[in-house]
Amino acid sequence: MDIVKELIIEYGYFGILIALVGGIVGLPIPDEFLLITIGYYASIGRLSFVTAFISSYIGAIIGITISYLLGMKLGLPFLLKYGSKIRITSLRIEQAQDLFQRHGPWLLAIGYFIPGVRHLTGYLAGISKLSLRTFMFFAYGGAIIWVFLFIYIGHELGIQWFYIKQSFETYKLYIYFGLAFLLIVILLYLLFSKYKKRV
Repeated sequence: MDIVKELIIEYGYFGILIALVGGIVGLPIPDEFLLITIGYYASIGRLSFVTAFISSYIGAIIGITISYLLGMKLGLPFLLKYGSKIRITSLRIEQAQDLFQRHGPWLLAIGYFIPGVRHLTGYLAGISKLSLRTFMFFAYGGAIIWVFLFIYIGHELGIQWFYIKQSFETYKLYIYFGLAFLLIVILLYLLFSKYKKRV
């Protein structure tokens, strides 16, 4: 996480733009954390909120457009062959394809809010030969909401963000166990519901 801080301090708005491009294309960059940190720095006056928002937004739309063009020009074989290099597994591609078939271009807008999916929506839109106009409407519209929301959260949390981050670092093991337990409970409930329907 210190890399995010260094990136903002060292390269400013250009660093923000480049980080968002990389994060959307699929590099292992914690996008939400980056945006919240940008909002935090805006709240303490180290960045301008408007300029930080514009840099982040441009980075997000460049990133998803690169993904779209790669998907259109190189297709699914390219993604399957090289996706693992940027932690995009074939299982994740399958799941994202299923979501894309069910939700179509809307996934471009809501995909930003689903970690692991936002890295794939641009590729899948290109692979499915979605028109550039439709792609831009949904992808760029979703990017505005996603970028603004997380920067705004960081800005509003302000100095509290530092303490929240410290608390997370201290209790993250308990948080992960809690989330894992919750996930197991949900899965067991779904399996039990399916079993009851069959009986």
